[in-house]
Amino acid sequence: MVFRIPHNLVVAAEEEGRRAWLDRLPFIVDSLRERWSLVVDEPFEPGGQAAWVAPASQGADGDLVLKVQWRHTEAEDEADGLRAWAGDPTVQIHAAHSFEDSLALLVERCVPGTSLANEPEPEQDLIIAGLLTRLWRPPPPDHQFRPLQVMCDEWADEFERAGGLGQTDLDPGMARDGIAVLRSLPRAADRRVLLATDLHAGNVLAAIRQPWLVIDPKPYVGDPAYDCVQHMLNCSERLHTDPGGLARRMAQLADVDPQRLILWLFARCVQESRSSPELAEVACRLSPS
Repeated sequence: MVFRIPHNLVVAAEEEGRRAWLDRLPFIVDSLRERWSLVVDEPFEPGGQAAWVAPASQGADGDLVLKVQWRHTEAEDEADGLRAWAGDPTVQIHAAHSFEDSLALLVERCVPGTSLANEPEPEQDLIIAGLLTRLWRPPPPDHQFRPLQVMCDEWADEFERAGGLGQTDLDPGMARDGIAVLRSLPRAADRRVLLATDLHAGNVLAAIRQPWLVIDPKPYVGDPAYDCVQHMLNCSERLHTDPGGLARRMAQLADVDPQRLILWLFARCVQESRSSPELAEVACRLSPS
């Protein structure tokens, strides 16, 4: 049988210079079939951009998903995060295995699995905020989760190395201010909890065990206000027409400081403006100066 790789994954892997990883992928999946005694179906289409994901069954348990992704910094602690949340409100984890260049997870399958992205955005706001407040909890004792500061500093360093201070549609002074805020906000947080960091409607699926379950968390520990940002970045029309109003709505729903959330959104729009120039205008509207 021909081993199928979704088009989205092929394109992303080749853009990332991971053609060799794609070539090894069939052998990795075969080894996982044997390791976990799995029957694995055809992968989901159109697929994601960093992982091969397919329905799987293990004996009598037919509602599983096999996920194999290339190793990248943000995904390193996904398995530990799923263990810490223990299915509330995330998918449950059944097994995990690390390869030199890959991470594999066997997780609960969401049935029917329809995406929250199919719902109107105001409804998404309510559900995302409710899920976030359940995700935010003290990290387990002796945890190994990285602080949010690490991710923010890495993004700031990358922006500066790539010449972002002079290669965006932003005034260099505003770009400098945004990156400074990105570095300073994590240090100034008065509350630090376990974060998903990539929660948006596409990472929330309808299920039977709970109405909505979170998939693909990228756990860090830090300021809960940060966790609202990815959802807002995905709400393109409202983000461009009234970014401050959107931030204040999410702050109220998630019970976080609205001014702090506006600063987070400003900093992320600056940081993303190099690859998404349309966010420069949003950053200008949110700028505290």
